[in-house]
Amino acid sequence: MVRGISPGAIRYGVPPLLAGFLLTPVSGPVGLGLVALGMAAVLFHRDPEREPPESGFVTPADGSVSVIREEEGRIRVGVFMNVTDVHVNRAPTGGTVESVTHRPGANKPAFSKDSDRNERVDIDCGDYEVSLIAGWFARRIHPYVEAGDDLARGDRIGHISFGSRADVLLPERVEYADIRVREGEDVTAGETVVAADPAE
Repeated sequence: MVRGISPGAIRYGVPPLLAGFLLTPVSGPVGLGLVALGMAAVLFHRDPEREPPESGFVTPADGSVSVIREEEGRIRVGVFMNVTDVHVNRAPTGGTVESVTHRPGANKPAFSKDSDRNERVDIDCGDYEVSLIAGWFARRIHPYVEAGDDLARGDRIGHISFGSRADVLLPERVEYADIRVREGEDVTAGETVVAADPAE
């Protein structure tokens, strides 16, 4: 990875930039349009450094908390990523990746209730699970990890090009009293604590 940007910047940003530079002398408006498109793609895939706290479960994504609910005795916290947010996703806490599973599905808007049936990649770390969920436009999920990888809190685990939502399914020991965010709150991946860990 190039420092400061995720791999998607190269894939989606460089081609229109190169085409734009080549076309600008021949067709100014088209060339400049492609340059602007390429720069927007690079900006979208920015990857700033983050400083994780020493404890707690941090949010896996930048954005706004869209879901806090209980599922079979465990609490799920979901974060909707707007187009202006950083789309690199991070580990909520330390652990070892047990599996990375791609699940095909729909492509509903990530802020809607129907998005629970969307295409996703589930990263199971045993104690907790992170789901990278595609939206109506975002259909490019890029996990960085695989089974057996050891993670520290705030490590990069993947990115979603042009979308959309990332959830953390917390361990059973985490209760509502441990939750540190509310729906609608803006959060920062790898830094904002979404829940205290009673085990710490």
